[in-house]
Parts: sequence; structure tokens; C-alpha cells
Amino acid sequence: MEFDNTSDTNLAELGEFGLIKHLTQHIELYQSSTIKGVGDDAAIIFNEDLQTVISTDILIEGVHFDLTYVPLRHLGYKSVIVNLSDIYAMNAQPKQILVSIALSNRFKLEAIEELYSGMLAACKKYKVDLVGGDTTSSLSGLVISITAIGGVKKEDITYRNGAKESNLLCVSGDLGGAYMGLQILEREKSVFKENPKLQPDLEGKDYLLERQLKPEARKDIIDTLNSIGIKPTAMIDVSDGLSSEILHLCSQSEVGVELYEEKIPIDSLTYETAREFNLDPTLCSLSGGEDYELLFTVDISEYEKLKNSMDITIIGHITDKAKGYNMISKSGTVHELKAQGWNSLLKKIRK
Repeated sequence: MEFDNTSDTNLAELGEFGLIKHLTQHIELYQSSTIKGVGDDAAIIFNEDLQTVISTDILIEGVHFDLTYVPLRHLGYKSVIVNLSDIYAMNAQPKQILVSIALSNRFKLEAIEELYSGMLAACKKYKVDLVGGDTTSSLSGLVISITAIGGVKKEDITYRNGAKESNLLCVSGDLGGAYMGLQILEREKSVFKENPKLQPDLEGKDYLLERQLKPEARKDIIDTLNSIGIKPTAMIDVSDGLSSEILHLCSQSEVGVELYEEKIPIDSLTYETAREFNLDPTLCSLSGGEDYELLFTVDISEYEKLKNSMDITIIGHITDKAKGYNMISKSGTVHELKAQGWNSLLKKIRK
């Protein structure tokens, strides 16, 4: 939705309650489970016979996002998506969100409208209700905290700890694109600092920039699995990089894994751009993060149902815990799979 305000308004003129009223007056509700949304001391949700699934994330300016190159509308959209992705990773359907923001006085009302318009666009696309939250002041920039609430039948819940030996390891979409989008944005920021007159060189990189700035949650994958009668044995979303998420699943399930490098889905633009930056495309997919794809395991008997899926790739299989966590390289060499943190990524990913 678009706000109709066109003036340059200081937030102090509205006050907290005025700001909340202004931002929430046009909220649409999509879920029958929302009994009471914004406007009272608390929201009321009735999930009937479903289990309630709750997840929360906090995004901090200067740590999780850089407003030098992140549009506020995109930031609002992404802040919702990263939470919905966690709900889908439980094989559940998100239904409501709570939004809390802390902001400094450098932000005008029009800037916050942009942020909220992105949030409401995500709510509309995924049919999720914004039912409450909070606003406060900040001395250290913009802080966004979102809580997502979903529902799922008890028998359909998928945890991280259900992977079993001989299960197939699968992932949706492609990996590493969000990380390469970030590299492009950081490069252009550095160029701009040196010469503000130069225009950013973003031509032909739209897909990677979208993966970083405006990711999508994989509701379609959950719907597809449900339609073909597959319940994953374990699942997690890829927010911290493929290797970290695989290790989370294996640790929780007390199993080992064999991942095949040649099976990791990497888009051709991601691959080419990684090479332009003198980066290893495989390490970008293993350690980059923020792809928000779904990583899951299924029983090997489900292979026939999965083999023709256009957007799901079988990338390995689960083994006995004693065999450890291994990646088989394209040359056939066995490497121990390790989680790469952000700092080690910067150190180890460069040739």
C-alpha cells in the first residue's frame, strides 16, 4: 500500500501514539484466526486445533543492514520475509506478525512510511496479518524487531532433529546469490566514497541484487511438498549459509552427512560474478547466507516424487554419525564440512 502523506514531517510532531495510528490505520486483515489486531492492549488469535509456531528476529542498522544502499521499502519487506521463512521451515503457515521499531530523530515520517509500506507489501503477498508491536526512540540508528506467529497441525510439524541415516538431503532454489549481491553493493559503496560523482555499476546484476535486497520466503516449496504428499523428516531455512545449516540439522539429529559439491545449485550469474570478484562460487554458497531457501531431508522412498521437481535439488544424503560431516568435491576428494563465520568467510573465501 502507499501512504498519502506528501509533506516533510518530523516524528516529534506526531508523537508515539500519532505515529502508530498513522502507520496502522490502513492495515488489512487476511486471516480468520485474527480475532483482534492493532488497537487494543494485546492482539487476540484463535488457532483452533493447530499448534502455534512463533519466531522472532531483530535487525540492527550497521550490523544487519546498511542504509547507504538498502532502500527502506526493501528493508521493510525483507524484515518480514526473514521471519516468515522461519515459520515455513517448521512446515507451518505464518498467520500474524508483530512489528517493533526503535528509531532516531533523523528519520522523518515519510521514511518510516516507506519502511512500513514494504512490510505491508510482504503481508499482502503472503496473506499475513500485522496485529501489533511497539515504537520507541533509539540513540544508535534504526532497530527492527519482528515476531511471526503461525499454525500447523501437530502431525505435520517438522523439526531440525528428525533426519535419519539414508535420508536424502535436499535444498530449494539456488545458493550464494544473496552473498554476491552484497559484494556488489559493498563494492559500489566503496567506489562512491572515493568519488561521489560516479554512477553505480549495477548493470546485468538485477537477480543478485534482488536476492540480497528483496528475498522471498519459500511458501511455494511447502505447498509443493504438501501437494505431492511429502513431509520432510527435518528442515531448516538457509539464513547463515549452507554448511552451517547442514551442521545444525546433523547436530540436532545426531547423524552424519555426505554433501556433493557438484550438486549444489548455483545460478550462472552467481558463479560468473563470484569469479569476477576472485571468489570461489562453492564457498559463497556454503558460507554466504541470506538465501532463505529451505534445506530439508526426506526418506529415500520419496525419490520418485522429487526427481522431476524444477526447484528442488538433491545435494547429498544422511549417514551414520560416526562417518562425520563430509563434502565430496567435484574431483572426488573428501573434505570435512565446517561452518564458516562471517569473519572467516572474508579470510578464507578469497583466493
